[in-house]
Amino acid sequence: MYQQNTNSLASVFQQAEYKLGGHAPRNVDLLKQAFDGMDAETEADMYGQGKLIGDFERKMADYLGKSSAVFFPSGTMAQQIALRIWSDRQSSKRVAYHPLCHLEIHEQRGLHELHGIEPVLLADADRLIRLDDVTGMPEDVVCLLLELPQREIGGQLPAYEELEAISAHCRARGIKLHLDGARLFEVLPYYRKTAAEICALFDSVYVSFYKGIGGIAGAILAGESDFTEESVVWKRRHGGDLISLYPYIVTADYNFDLRVDKMAHYWAGAEKVARLFNACRQVVTVPEVPVTNMFHVHVALPPEQVEEALVTVAQASGVGLSSYVRPKGEGSYFELSLGDRLDLIPEEKLALAIKLLDEALG
Repeated sequence: MYQQNTNSLASVFQQAEYKLGGHAPRNVDLLKQAFDGMDAETEADMYGQGKLIGDFERKMADYLGKSSAVFFPSGTMAQQIALRIWSDRQSSKRVAYHPLCHLEIHEQRGLHELHGIEPVLLADADRLIRLDDVTGMPEDVVCLLLELPQREIGGQLPAYEELEAISAHCRARGIKLHLDGARLFEVLPYYRKTAAEICALFDSVYVSFYKGIGGIAGAILAGESDFTEESVVWKRRHGGDLISLYPYIVTADYNFDLRVDKMAHYWAGAEKVARLFNACRQVVTVPEVPVTNMFHVHVALPPEQVEEALVTVAQASGVGLSSYVRPKGEGSYFELSLGDRLDLIPEEKLALAIKLLDEALG
């Protein structure tokens, strides 16, 4: 089994003058920037109550076009609770989602162990859920989760018309539709829709504040008021009512305002970078043309060889293209999410780095 040489690639990436992907180092400066200029007498939230948290929840409810929103310390907590509420209301423990959904591959069967819910996996792992997958679901499925974009297959997105058709089908049959919108902000330029327009297709919505937005942690769960009121009870049951969540809320609010309107710029950067990678002989990106600021870089070579090439490139050019490589079939891949860091890399430096990668991969 392949074992990543983290002491080599990860350390070389961290030492590189320029780094591709993301916004900035995840250090305490995230807090300093967000709190700079704030009134030191601003009162903290207390167990989910107070002006600070209430104002942010109302701001996000309005932005998402929902009646109400609740701030959670994690998306894992928020999404399990959303599916529990919909399951309880319709007296069935069956929900449907993609085989590479976060709940399926990253949460240690939490949905089943904590809530007794059994998933129905739709579609093949390497493609998006389609309308025919949804129309063929078992009759006892009470909630369908869709992830926009589908992260584990490169950030792919369905056509908006198919999304509308899936929503209409679910509503006609009383199936609740939940949006895993961890990266919702990033899809808005592609769809040319507001967040509220997209969220109108869904009964409940989760968004994250540490991915494309670049905050520390935290999530919002939004929907109708009766749904969010029930989610507050479940948040307490899950231990999510920390005495104060203000460091997460303040940084989420700050970075939301800072970056939510830059998503089209990040997407344009991803298209440019993907073209450079696709010019390499051993490389293809998935999608070939990114639909958000995210895409996967697939290389038709073993991880050890790709890792060695990335180390060579970083040391020769000063540009770190990735800090890791993962196996994929007989080849390998890494993921890129473009953000503020891309603007710091001189275009000629980036072009040189990817040219050197092509040469190093042979």
